[in-house]
Amino acid sequence: MRDRHLVVLSGAGISAESGLGTFRGSGGLWEGVSVKEVATPEAWERDPAKVLRFYNERRRDIRNAEPNEAHLALQQLEDVFKVTIITQNIDDLHERAGSSNVVHLHGEIMKARSSVDEALLFPRESDLVLGEKCPNGSQLRPHVVWFGEAVPMMDKAIAVAKTADFFIVVGTSLEVYPAASLVDYVPWESNKFLVDPQPSGLADESFHVVEATAAEGVPKIVTQLRALMA
Repeated sequence: MRDRHLVVLSGAGISAESGLGTFRGSGGLWEGVSVKEVATPEAWERDPAKVLRFYNERRRDIRNAEPNEAHLALQQLEDVFKVTIITQNIDDLHERAGSSNVVHLHGEIMKARSSVDEALLFPRESDLVLGEKCPNGSQLRPHVVWFGEAVPMMDKAIAVAKTADFFIVVGTSLEVYPAASLVDYVPWESNKFLVDPQPSGLADESFHVVEATAAEGVPKIVTQLRALMA
């Protein structure tokens, strides 16, 4: 039954249970730091050293974090489904849990990119510093999509959502666009699940709602789906 396609849309809530902080909405704070200070093209132009310091700290936090029960449970579905995870998160916890097909909408903190050519990427685990340049001579920056920038993986994510037989939303409020619009592309006949300890009501009645945290709710859904496909 691995021809059945299960698609997951994951957000910050799934990584929060691994101890990783997050911005709270487009006008929010991350550990007391404003979005406008560190996560916009204007912030990069104004104070690139501050932006690099902020993301260096995030990279260190992510290296020290571990996948939780939700990440691990999603990986277990790969022996019964074709699984694609679309994540809004910049961490690599899905990959470290063993998931083999992950689409990062907002970039990957464990990569650096040219500040001029967004297609020029480099694996990166250590800190980035001001004055460190890539082969084309441009300053290296985090491979992260900042507020106000285009989301280059959105078209791929839409194409994936359109093929979902099963669709799980976890760790996201469905309030951040364009990622939240992906639910509109999921076929109406698909089996859809929402894992949220405090559902906002933004998901329509076609969703099976599991009122639980990611680490609690995802393993329950995985158990149900594995039994369904047995």
